[in-house]
Amino acid sequence: MSLRFRKSIKILPGVKVNISKKGISSIGLGKSGASINLNKKGIRTNIGIPGTGISYSKFHPNKKPPEKELGQEPSYIPIKPHSTPSKNYVLLLVGICCFLIGVIFF
Repeated sequence: MSLRFRKSIKILPGVKVNISKKGISSIGLGKSGASINLNKKGIRTNIGIPGTGISYSKFHPNKKPPEKELGQEPSYIPIKPHSTPSKNYVLLLVGICCFLIGVIFF
């Protein structure tokens, strides 16, 4: 059994800082209905209908670049002239828009 400590502090309306025994664990932006949580592992977007229990959550992990081995040439990724945005990028934009709508109207 281990001892845990977590404290949530409201800084401004719609902005919370979560503190654990190791320091600041995450920062939350938004109200019920739409929120974004930032921590060292990545970004979590939450979208829901308040009072119904219906919600959607998506985690966007921080990706570390692969480590280069000694003596290897850097690999280059060709750029496609008309590439479509990735699904994660689109979901992140939708999450940010819902967050802004939630902050304005709720």
